[in-house]
Amino acid sequence: MRFSQRIGKKPVKNIFQVENIDDDLKTRLWNIFYSALENIEFKDIGSSSRKWFYNALWKDFLNLPLNEIPKTRFGLDDHLLKKFIKSWFDKAEWHELYDFIEYLVQTDNYKFGSLFVESINDALRLEVSAYRIVNNNIVQINSEQEIEEVSNAIVLTDKMSSVNIHLKTALNMLSDRKTPDYRNSIKESISAVEAYCRILIGGEKATLGKALAIVEKKYGLHGSLKTAFNALYGYTSDAGGIRHAILEDDVEIKFEDAKFMMVSCSSFINYLSSKLAL
Repeated sequence: MRFSQRIGKKPVKNIFQVENIDDDLKTRLWNIFYSALENIEFKDIGSSSRKWFYNALWKDFLNLPLNEIPKTRFGLDDHLLKKFIKSWFDKAEWHELYDFIEYLVQTDNYKFGSLFVESINDALRLEVSAYRIVNNNIVQINSEQEIEEVSNAIVLTDKMSSVNIHLKTALNMLSDRKTPDYRNSIKESISAVEAYCRILIGGEKATLGKALAIVEKKYGLHGSLKTAFNALYGYTSDAGGIRHAILEDDVEIKFEDAKFMMVSCSSFINYLSSKLAL
């Protein structure tokens, strides 16, 4: 986790790689493609299939004149073509790289199979990209609204250190490229709501359940919302041993679980702030 991320100076949009692909992710994607290229599966094509692939890629995806494709007197030049594709890959915009990946998995005549897709999705997950391959399409799993909710909550609570620290810690644990801690990210997210509600009622030691009951009476919080967050608090206490000892048979906590809690808790803090005009 880099310094700018730890102190909340790097935009959440960049942490989740929405409109960018950083160097680490780009390198992972290239290495997966390069390795797959050596073992690519083709339909009804002979032993020179990789050169056939180059030819198709040159004219169908890169949309370049066939007479300019690198050749030697023995045929297509494997070395120069790899070098050319790598150069294009390095210079491409983030959306062009996703176009490239979609082209690879969607084209019928050659098949970058399930192992390739799984490897790409693993890389996207490890580098906290906002995208995944689903049914051979690149789809966004983090909406702009979700990212905005998290960003707003962090800015909103800047002068509420107890809440702000919980939110930033939850985000750091969720977005850590090397050692993500989804279980404790969930704990920190719900703790941010608890800390915020304690500030609202002026009770430093109140549990979230007690604080929500007071907020409901004092500020007119809808009963369904109170029930919903009491249930989420119960989830963090029970499911997967998040707030207690980890049991051997507990379910695995994944990125999607932690992201849901981060967004939900951020949204609730933003909602309360807007409602109470704090």
